[in-house]
Amino acid sequence: MQKVCFWLLVFALCPLVLAQTQNQNKDKNSKDKSKTQSTAATPAPATAPSSATSLIPEEQRRLEEAGTILKEVLNIPDYIPQSLLNKAECVLVFPSVKKFAIGIGGSSGHGALSCRTGEKFKGPWSPPAVYSLKAGSIGLQVGGQSTDFVLLIMNPRGVDSVLRSKIKLGSDAAIAAGPRGRLASASSDASMHAEILAYPRSWGFFAGVSLEGATLRQDTGANLKIYGRKVSASDIVRQQTVSVTLAGDLMVSTLNKLSPSNLADPTPR
Repeated sequence: MQKVCFWLLVFALCPLVLAQTQNQNKDKNSKDKSKTQSTAATPAPATAPSSATSLIPEEQRRLEEAGTILKEVLNIPDYIPQSLLNKAECVLVFPSVKKFAIGIGGSSGHGALSCRTGEKFKGPWSPPAVYSLKAGSIGLQVGGQSTDFVLLIMNPRGVDSVLRSKIKLGSDAAIAAGPRGRLASASSDASMHAEILAYPRSWGFFAGVSLEGATLRQDTGANLKIYGRKVSASDIVRQQTVSVTLAGDLMVSTLNKLSPSNLADPTPR
């Protein structure tokens, strides 16, 4: 009799337990669904927009490299004579001019020009203008990887030539290998009367490196991106219509520190 009563009790309670379990599952599913909907309805945090910049990395890198190379080359002992740097009206730096193939082949590079300000080039150094350099051949290179060039522009005629939209070195502006160190005083008349003196620094082995015949032109697109408006090289380095950017600061500060005064003969050259 007791067993019969036990099973009757079990059968009576089972539907109640099953119903309670189903209700609990429904409540849980309802909560999960509500939580999911709430999460979906909550907007994701807004991502802060990236800061706009008018200076793209490539242009910034070129100016920074020009400043770095200039500082390194000017600190090489017995290389560029201080007396010649102090007489230069402008300095043009081309980092890592690369050759396309061993032997005679095309070469190219980008660099920056800074000039002393003021009507007679007696002021501090200007913001840099970006230039490009291209040639069917830069000298006769028999090996190596790249060459850095520092060009000293020694007189107003050379400055006028470089400030044209495009010139050919050697024909539009006389260029010569710059005398080095103690040899500056005993250098040839050709180098002393050249409008531009070239100082290469080579990585690897190069033979007969020369910029004779290379084409030099203003990089108007790069200057637009750097200064935010269309400006010519003359506007940048002679008219002082723009300010020095952070990327160009190393080049300008190096020149102002190492050659703050123009010691060139004031008579027409």
